Amino acid sequence: MNRRASSPQYAGPHGLAFVGGKVWFTAEAAKAIGSYDPEKKSVDWIMGTGQNRTHMLLVSEDMSRVITTNVSSATVTFIEKRAAARDWNETVVPVGKGSEGFDIAPNGQGLWTANAGDGTVSIIDIASRKVVDTLSPNVHGANRLKFTPDGKLALISTLGGPEVVILDVKTRKVVRRLKTGRGAAGIQIQPDSARAFVSCTPDNYVAVVDLKTLEIAGRIDAGAGPDGLAWAVRQ
Repeated sequence: MNRRASSPQYAGPHGLAFVGGKVWFTAEAAKAIGSYDPEKKSVDWIMGTGQNRTHMLLVSEDMSRVITTNVSSATVTFIEKRAAARDWNETVVPVGKGSEGFDIAPNGQGLWTANAGDGTVSIIDIASRKVVDTLSPNVHGANRLKFTPDGKLALISTLGGPEVVILDVKTRKVVRRLKTGRGAAGIQIQPDSARAFVSCTPDNYVAVVDLKTLEIAGRIDAGAGPDGLAWAVRQ
């Protein structure tokens, strides 16, 4: 960015998304989200959320909707561009304590967020912007939540415990607790839903999870403190 990271309106950068040729980000300490234009080398949009610790975010492909979790406020924020205007609508949805990792079900109908503070999972109906169910899978210290692309399973990593918790999406029940060491963070899942890769941050490796057998299939030494994961595309 062409402004110092210490600038108050960008303080505490955390979540990132790459959509529409732009870098979208959260600024936790500033209670804000924004977008950075690499061509202009500047932040071209920023908006306050009014919530504490605005953390992770998801941006729709048409850039008309931004969703973010706010850890200390225990909320999820929907920010949506108004079709006939240049401003945005903001809807704040109260969820469980410590809302952080979240994902939208592949069918687009539900948003699940893992709540680190009380170990629950809040399920939000996208259309109504309301919590329609609260699960209690005991995921205290939850860090990330990811659906498999086929929509059958949801994986939750916990930095506060030694397990990756796997839920059956249809029944909304825990089907497996995999021991992965002293804690886990980032999750990346193959497009064919065959395997998942989970960053075991305190133990310095990435666990490989076979999603057919729901067992640990191996591990990749990753150096100190692995966390976020992404696919590298060869040109």
